[in-house]
Amino acid sequence: MPIDLKQLLAPGHTALVTQEIQRGVIGDLSALPELAKEAGKAIPFIAKLVDAARAAGVPVIHATAERRADGFGANTNARLFQYMAKAEPKLIPGSDAAAIVPEIEVADSDLVLPRLHGISPFQGTELDFILRNLGVTTLVGVGVSVNVAITNFAFDAVNASYQMVIPRDAVAGTPPEYAEQVLQYTLRNIATVVTSDDVIAAWS
Repeated sequence: MPIDLKQLLAPGHTALVTQEIQRGVIGDLSALPELAKEAGKAIPFIAKLVDAARAAGVPVIHATAERRADGFGANTNARLFQYMAKAEPKLIPGSDAAAIVPEIEVADSDLVLPRLHGISPFQGTELDFILRNLGVTTLVGVGVSVNVAITNFAFDAVNASYQMVIPRDAVAGTPPEYAEQVLQYTLRNIATVVTSDDVIAAWS
């Protein structure tokens, strides 16, 4: 049976969550240049979705990763964390690297939700509580990376009883062929994988 996207994505119970669309992750200050290159293709689609969400009255939440200059409280138990601890520039709170990429304006109505720990926006933040306070049952997840954080985000969302929608042109991973396989063979089994245009049409 075809999915009714208008019902699934109805503004009254949907939120758009961007994942690590920061200058130091996918932008001009990226410590992950290969990922930034691939994410550059997704940024225009993310920007369109953010604009469409606001126009439809859908909450926009920017989940960001940060790291204190002294590393206090940060993970060290994975190679990714160890790499980012040494990489420059660091995602220090309030720094240019930690900021959202300039292609995507942060409106007063948006919520920026940083974390010092973990690889999912659900980990170590108030995201779940905020979404429930808003009556949200469907999440549209965009950003990076399909390799790690987007996939973890999707599993966490499903485990917390949310419907997960992933616009395939508004996420990125490396290499792109692998990211496509993750979308095709893993994420589509737990999430509704669509295009940005599909989401925007449902909100129009």
